[in-house]
Amino acid sequence: MKTLVCTTPGIFEYATGEKPVLTPGNAIIKIKRIGICGTDLHAFEGTQPFFSYPRILGHELSGELLEFDGADGFEKGENVTFIPYFNCGICIACRRGKPNCCTDIKVCGVHVDGGMVEYLSVPSHTLIHGEGLSFDELALVEPLAIGAHGVRRADIQKDEFVLVIGAGPIGLGTMEFARIAGANVIALDINDARLAFCKDKLKVPHVVNALAPDVLEQLKEITGGDMPTVVIDATGSLKAINNAFQYMAHGARFVLIGLQKENISFSHPEFHKREATLMSSRNATRQDFEHVIASMKAGHVEPTTYITHKVQFAEVKDEFQSWLDPKNGVIKAMVTV
Repeated sequence: MKTLVCTTPGIFEYATGEKPVLTPGNAIIKIKRIGICGTDLHAFEGTQPFFSYPRILGHELSGELLEFDGADGFEKGENVTFIPYFNCGICIACRRGKPNCCTDIKVCGVHVDGGMVEYLSVPSHTLIHGEGLSFDELALVEPLAIGAHGVRRADIQKDEFVLVIGAGPIGLGTMEFARIAGANVIALDINDARLAFCKDKLKVPHVVNALAPDVLEQLKEITGGDMPTVVIDATGSLKAINNAFQYMAHGARFVLIGLQKENISFSHPEFHKREATLMSSRNATRQDFEHVIASMKAGHVEPTTYITHKVQFAEVKDEFQSWLDPKNGVIKAMVTV
């Protein structure tokens, strides 16, 4: 089968690999769509934590279920996606119902080879029914689940002001699920085109450019002087994360969905006097995947709105570099296999 390997940062090479064979407890998927996410872009740049090369990227995937062992209720030929975080099932996190942060987690396309292939073997217990959704929609379930998980971690209450920093695909999904949770959403980004997308396409009521000299004043005005009670970072930018501590209301929660490599720095007195809560949000759980699919089916989310670029598998090597350039306006690139 054809594969696409990131051999070193900045280099992709097409190769021929062995088509997987069915083994106990696993399933074979014929890959149909590959969504390109920030993890893939950062891996290509060489800035992704928890990463080694060479690696086959890709974990936003959908396809046709060809064969399986131990997947009751599934049928050969049905459209599926899957949870691309392979957990051990026995560690403290897994035993406590948090397989998304398993101590020995293997994320598809990060710790183990991923879905830039024609056929992929995955654990059968990770399969997710397609529920009548298209391949494009199914490939977008995982990134939306990341945002949905962060929103669930934040325990958003109706009418809270929620500031989402970063209007990339993860941030956009976070905004959608914050809205579904009943929040008054504020989008913060440095890209005016992305902010316009938030306002025009997602109907986010409040947008603020992070480069404006009066960000604090704008946030105070929007929130009636209170500041946001939930701040969610979806940038993975150290500068953005460190800056965001000043945006919290007293008693606020700060959720880190974005990931970067360096140490976070903030004023302990400023954080302490707010009795603030800082938490990370890693990956997602089956509950989040199911919430996303149900929201798609109910029409609360239109995921294909995010797809701005479509290419064939054979074109990825030549096109990938261009997706790193903000001038090209990429929100979500979708690959057809």
